[in-house]
Amino acid sequence: MHATTATTSSRARSEKRSVAMVSVLAASVMTLLKLITGLLTGSLGMLSDAAHSGIDLAGAGLTFLSVRVSDKPADEDHPYGHGKIENVSAFVETFLMLASSIWITSEAVRRIFVHSVAIHYSFWPLLVLLLSIGVDLWRSRQLLAVANKYRSQALEADALHFASDIWSTVAVFIGLCASWLGGQFHISWLRLADPIAAICVSMMILYFSGKLAYRTVAALVDTVPVETRHRVLTEVRHTPGVLSVDQARMRRSGNSYFADLTLSLSRQSTFQHTEQLVKEATEAVQRVLPDADVVIHTVPRPGIAESIFDKIRAIAARNNVVLHDVSVQSFNDKLRVEQHIEVAEKMTLREAHTFVKLIEQEIRDELPQIESVLTHIESEPATIERPLSVATDQTIEKHLRHAASILPEIIDIHEVVVGRIGDGVQVSCHCTLPDNMRMQRVHEVITALEDRFKVECPEANRVLIHPEPATDNHHH
Repeated sequence: MHATTATTSSRARSEKRSVAMVSVLAASVMTLLKLITGLLTGSLGMLSDAAHSGIDLAGAGLTFLSVRVSDKPADEDHPYGHGKIENVSAFVETFLMLASSIWITSEAVRRIFVHSVAIHYSFWPLLVLLLSIGVDLWRSRQLLAVANKYRSQALEADALHFASDIWSTVAVFIGLCASWLGGQFHISWLRLADPIAAICVSMMILYFSGKLAYRTVAALVDTVPVETRHRVLTEVRHTPGVLSVDQARMRRSGNSYFADLTLSLSRQSTFQHTEQLVKEATEAVQRVLPDADVVIHTVPRPGIAESIFDKIRAIAARNNVVLHDVSVQSFNDKLRVEQHIEVAEKMTLREAHTFVKLIEQEIRDELPQIESVLTHIESEPATIERPLSVATDQTIEKHLRHAASILPEIIDIHEVVVGRIGDGVQVSCHCTLPDNMRMQRVHEVITALEDRFKVECPEANRVLIHPEPATDNHHH
């Protein structure tokens, strides 16, 4: 799995760097051709287009450097990785585009109102412009395909520049043709087509730079589209077991998303169940944001369907104690709780009593309808017991089978084990009962068997009976 991920990441880096390098070469060639042609002809439209391509060249260089840095893995100084460098690169490009737009507009205004410049017409500028349109169309498609594939904002900005070059080049082409016609037919206002075309190029640069700046600033200040956040929350809330989403924070760094969520889960969930829910919630986030880095913090909450018994067990679990044989009785509209709690066998009676009193108080505070709590404190063995065989095993087993025969629901008992722990006798067995018997009745039958057996065999101080359904009995 890790090998596959590493291979995919390496392929992505290689593809992004390759397309960025070709972009630099294409921008270099077209900038040089436009600059030479513009200087030879004196066309402001051509020079403005060369300036636009020069900005693209600088942007392509920044893009090439940024994708090399952004793909570096996270380190101590950059725990979220280096993806933001792509956003910074795109942000710098917007200033370059803005500066070129201001220069082109001011030069165009100067040529229109202050000092006109004669243009030397030839076939070469038109040929260069047509070549530029073809190159820009090809490069913008290549860049955009890789940008969308790897969600690279720097490559997307580069693709946007080449796409804007197409329209600006078309405007310059029309401006040169119109200006030439104005000179041939002595139409004075058509001679202004070249600087007007330059202004059109400037406005397009300004428009595209504004769109790029808006997206770049949004990424730098960790803005996430509202609809994206809503889709993530909807997916997570529909994950079975998630009670609510208390907090959801998301951010983007380069082509990577990071999501930090706090989820409320039932406090009755075990650690393993919670782990499974976290996994499912992570997959829910990644259905909206593929490959997102997801961190989920869980908070235990009482569920809507929690019973009094569930709440009591939750309090015990919060205090890290073993609770069993919980009984709740109603007297005069008030509830009384009886419970068994196991404490460490090395605790003193005073320590155990103080500890249990705190738990009882928590129960009364959280459940005001409970008037009193009576706790039977038991010792939780902390040592491994070594039972010894008893010579009278067969007699003891005979008493156990006789006690079972008196209860009609018991199909059979098997795997009887008798041992001695200290001065007492321990007996364990498997008891087969009907498949459809409810657990309440199962408990009653097992308790009755234990009581009857202890009457016949008083020396047995510990009896453990494991109930199992008839369909699972392979000993009958």
